[in-house]
Amino acid sequence: MIRITSLRLELNYQERPLAAVAAERLRIPASRVRSCVLAKRAVDARKKNDVHFIATIDVTLDKDEEDVVRRLRDDRVKQVAPAAPLTIPRVTPPQQRPVVIGSGPAGLFAALTLAKAGARPILLERGAAVEERMQAVARMRTEGILDPESNVQFGEGGAGTFSDGKLTTGIKDPRCRDVLMTFARAAKGTADDILWQAKPHLGTDRLIGILKELRREIVQYGGEIRFGAKVTDLIVRDGALCGLRVSAQDGEEELACDTAILAIGHSARDTMQMLVDRGVQAEQKPFAVGVRIEHPREMIDRSQYGKFASHKALSAADYKLSCRLQDGRGVYSFCMCPGGVVIAAASEEGGVCVNGMSEFARDAANSNSALLVGVSPADLEGDDPLAGVALQRRMEQAAFRLGGGAYRAPSQTVGDFLAHRQTTVFEEVVPSYLPGVTGADLHECLPSFVSASLAEALPVFGRQIGGFDRPDAVMTGVEARSSSPVRYVRDERGHSSVRGLIPCGEGAGYAGGIMSAAVDGIRCAQWAMEQWV
Repeated sequence: MIRITSLRLELNYQERPLAAVAAERLRIPASRVRSCVLAKRAVDARKKNDVHFIATIDVTLDKDEEDVVRRLRDDRVKQVAPAAPLTIPRVTPPQQRPVVIGSGPAGLFAALTLAKAGARPILLERGAAVEERMQAVARMRTEGILDPESNVQFGEGGAGTFSDGKLTTGIKDPRCRDVLMTFARAAKGTADDILWQAKPHLGTDRLIGILKELRREIVQYGGEIRFGAKVTDLIVRDGALCGLRVSAQDGEEELACDTAILAIGHSARDTMQMLVDRGVQAEQKPFAVGVRIEHPREMIDRSQYGKFASHKALSAADYKLSCRLQDGRGVYSFCMCPGGVVIAAASEEGGVCVNGMSEFARDAANSNSALLVGVSPADLEGDDPLAGVALQRRMEQAAFRLGGGAYRAPSQTVGDFLAHRQTTVFEEVVPSYLPGVTGADLHECLPSFVSASLAEALPVFGRQIGGFDRPDAVMTGVEARSSSPVRYVRDERGHSSVRGLIPCGEGAGYAGGIMSAAVDGIRCAQWAMEQWV
């Protein structure tokens, strides 16, 4: 197979078969091309008067591939071997079934890997199945409890990370390809684009069906899924896990278990506290907090694509911003949602927390992203491993009070934020958060170092993207759960200080998004399987 990289494609390249483009680059007749597959495609918008795609394509010829590559002497044309799929060896089914705690990306991929190996895992999900949640939301809308147009998440328990489905990652682990292939297969042909997008995105609307299919596969391979099952305690003897206490709909039970993958996500705070109370070694880690900021989607599109902003081949534009302030603290955008909305993400009574999401079409009026300020252990009070959780909780409770209750979020225009005055009127940029916002002064719910950092960074970002600091841009608070503030220590084989308990994914401090969490789920399953091969 020949891989061609850094291939320029015009925005309307679909009108010309890729095989013809490949043949031209390889300087061979098009008839010699047996197959041509788009492996990666990104938008190159560095020059606003020359926006185009940069692609990587994989080509197979009728013969003499090595000769063609040698003759060209082009570093952008290389002969490569097709990527080998992940091999999951069969294992001897353990006497005690392994347990996976949590069904976010880490938990789902850990359970699926174990199931395919024949280990018959039990997947515990403290929430209800997505179908039940959808029915409950529909009933609440009918009864007038929820606004009919409210953007309520249909995520499953620990799968809050799946609200938007961004699959971009900075890790280079070969398992990433298998994660993408699994998602594409589960989507049954509706998401093959993620296999070649430089910044793959599934969208909330496509994820619901994908989650159902992944659950079905786990069961098909011999796994079991228990909804409404919350782990309340560990049973430990001589430093090793021997069971779990589980609270379920029909009461409490003890589940015999000597291997459990802990994939609880970064918001199961009661479980986090239980683990620390039971002596599972944990430590503070850096994280970030801030707000969601919204701009008109068309403004962001123009700023990134110039005159090509309305081209039919281009989706809504994204951006990635960062700066280092004079005091050394970092401020950056995160989880950017082109053509998306700001959503409610609270998980505790009396607290307001926001997030962002986009459906696949990315055609909402606003584009939003998290605007985050780095928090280090030095910013926290004391050495409690959960001191970062305490900071998050204080911010969310302050946001709840500032929003006036009923889970309305405090919101402020950039102009008012920089002037330290309460917002009373929203202008062109209308906040998208539901159940609604309350004009406020966000300084009252943000730590002072966060407010000061945001105020210093906004003009910097305004020089990078014209209009980013426009006075009517909307900031909504608080975004406190971009990542976990705690890490559960694990050894070289993945085990925590309690043997048999394997911390996994973002909530355990070992991932930073869907892809890295899913990869860590596979990795932790492989560690668990070493004892049964």
